[in-house]
Amino acid sequence: MQGTLLNGEDIAVKRLSRDSAQGDLEFKNEVLLVARLQHRNLGRLLGFCLEGNERLLVYEFVPNASLDQFIFDPIKFANLDWKSRYKIIVGIGRGLLYLHEDSRLRIIHCDLKASSILLDAEMNAKISDLGMAKQLCPTIG
Repeated sequence: MQGTLLNGEDIAVKRLSRDSAQGDLEFKNEVLLVARLQHRNLGRLLGFCLEGNERLLVYEFVPNASLDQFIFDPIKFANLDWKSRYKIIVGIGRGLLYLHEDSRLRIIHCDLKASSILLDAEMNAKISDLGMAKQLCPTIG
């Protein structure tokens, strides 16, 4: 869902289904990980709600939605030139490098797919959906 904060900032709200396979543990994992990770190629978490069975994540809004909507839509796909494709690939690579090597945490996404890659207004890739991510022991690497 899309919304707007009182200050006028557009937001995206991810509401987990009460029947979602993502349980409280995965939800808390996503909140704790994303809150501690900051990189231009990661989706930015603005807030969350965990009350009763209600689980909401509030993210920065990205107007171009996810990469899968470009890949599987013939019209959008045709408009995705090689320069944009390269920019998206480099952004995904930078985000993964940050998660795997450059952050003080060592994170493996574990569920990376086209729907987990968000595209902002300038077609910059932002990795999202870290609910299944695993933190590695700091001594590994």
